[in-house]
Amino acid sequence: MPALAAAPETVIDTGTTSWMLTSTALVLLMVPGLAMFYGGLVRTKNVLGTMMHSFVAMAVIGVLWVVVGYALTFGKSVMGGVVGWNSDYFLLKGIDSSITNGVPEYVLAMFQGKFAIITPALISGALAERVYFRGYILFIALWFLVIYCPLCHWVWAADGWLFNLGAAGVIDLAGGTVIHVSAGVSALVIALMLGARRGYPQTPMLPNNMVMTMMGAGLLWVGWFGFNAGSTVQSGLDTARALTMTQISAASGALTWLVIEALIYRKATSLGFVSGILAGLVVITPAAGVVLPGGALVLGALSSMACYFALKAKNRLGYDDSLDCFGIHGVGSGLGVLLLSFFIRDSWMKDAAEAAGGAWSAWNQLAVQLAGVGATVALAVVGTLAIYFVVEKSVGFRIEEQGEVEGLDQFLHGENGYGLVRSDFIT
Repeated sequence: MPALAAAPETVIDTGTTSWMLTSTALVLLMVPGLAMFYGGLVRTKNVLGTMMHSFVAMAVIGVLWVVVGYALTFGKSVMGGVVGWNSDYFLLKGIDSSITNGVPEYVLAMFQGKFAIITPALISGALAERVYFRGYILFIALWFLVIYCPLCHWVWAADGWLFNLGAAGVIDLAGGTVIHVSAGVSALVIALMLGARRGYPQTPMLPNNMVMTMMGAGLLWVGWFGFNAGSTVQSGLDTARALTMTQISAASGALTWLVIEALIYRKATSLGFVSGILAGLVVITPAAGVVLPGGALVLGALSSMACYFALKAKNRLGYDDSLDCFGIHGVGSGLGVLLLSFFIRDSWMKDAAEAAGGAWSAWNQLAVQLAGVGATVALAVVGTLAIYFVVEKSVGFRIEEQGEVEGLDQFLHGENGYGLVRSDFIT
């Protein structure tokens, strides 16, 4: 989200506030959407445990965001700009009467808080079916504090170093670097450190409910309008542009994946279709505020192709990113962060060049975008490795063999996702 003006205001813009309230709800809707998407893709014995990984983030990160997250993210730079801090944001105690850009700051804080919730939940797709619930909770808490808050401050805070890098800063409307690249890279690291699920890849590990996965993908698509269009923090032309580009790219990505499968397999799978939807959505997330419809079409198609071949590469390389978090979010959104430089609308380029005294160009912007991706990857890799060892050595991370065979639902939660199915008969 662009840095917010600090000047005190007293008048509420009810139109913008209404849209931001709606966007906040839409982004939160994406969390149960993600739970359904991931839950349908795992085996029957792990469906509840997998869905709990998404839902518990609403509680854990929801509390941490209020206590320290907002202060660490949007406070003034401290520690050499590594992170922010504002004591008025601690427990949100200083924003009770604050209005920014015509919107109560409570609304802006809650909107950003929903981004913070879904980001670590995305990573759960890489460690599905093989981790302790307690280990996962500690992991997402530490990941939020060590990786998400500093990165968010770098990219979206007014004094963040990536926000001010080059002539126009790193362009990232709704979290290409902050959310999808960071989550995707961390997912790859965790998948490699945990090792593959027992029996992978020799034992087939088929989805238990593709109907639920498709419904989850639909909720994600709907929620993404709040994700991207809400990040303009207005209710006007830029909002309309972001919403439109989101729709175009998602449709382009889904259609492209169908064409790929038709050419290669002569079939159209539901799994391929929802994968294409996500590929189109993640690529446009950083770019929705600056590209035109033609650019959104191209980005959606390119992302779908790149993600398709990334998933094929995973199978050849043999690492077990269970639900393809890196192959979709890391690859697709990383592509969007970089390629948006060549699809920026003329009016935006003109304004950027004038503001930079003629020093701005698409190639210069690409260098800035590369720096943003590089910084994100470095922080995600180093931070995730450190967090993994802390979790593994303290509460334990990789579940024991008995628990993995029995399934997360019974072993960790004492429940069955489908009441008439006995877990000891489930492979």
